[in-house]
Amino acid sequence: MEKPARLILASNNANKLREIREILGGRFEEIVSLREAGIEHETVEDGETFLDNARKKAREIAALSGCCALADDSGLCVDALGGAPGVYSARFAGVHGDDQANMRLLLEKLQGVENRAAHFTCAMVLVYPDGREISAEGYFYGQIGYEQKGSNGFGYDPLFYIPEFGCTSAELSPEQKNAVSHRGSALRTLVARLEAADA
Repeated sequence: MEKPARLILASNNANKLREIREILGGRFEEIVSLREAGIEHETVEDGETFLDNARKKAREIAALSGCCALADDSGLCVDALGGAPGVYSARFAGVHGDDQANMRLLLEKLQGVENRAAHFTCAMVLVYPDGREISAEGYFYGQIGYEQKGSNGFGYDPLFYIPEFGCTSAELSPEQKNAVSHRGSALRTLVARLEAADA
């Protein structure tokens, strides 16, 4: 099957763009952010699940652009908080994208709590201009630490401790993180489903 010319990532997040280019780079002529594509659009993320939000974003950008669009929605699910912050991860403390406020609130809510088990979920949806869709989900398991460590990550990474590595997600190299992260896992599943669809 002919390689699609352009994939638009329904985000302006430089970290996501870098990760996605590293894993999907060979399948498209170019992979660009919304800003690089000249698109100013913000999807109202009102879905009940990560997959709902990712699907809505990808469909809107594919319809607007006439190009392939890839969207993801991801977040942190903490067992002791009944899966919260979940789809509200980015705005847990009230302001979208305030990582420090979100982490402070999380630590407050877990004061005195012994069960620190948590996982990241990433739902990813690729929508083609003809309406075809391929979706995938990935998970990244660990626990919430008691203090921030590391500077390589973003979001809740400095608090997300991975026992098998003996460090937080923010202390992993980009290569290590891609190999084990929820987004990396979702992307690899997506690639496998793309290859199956092309076969």
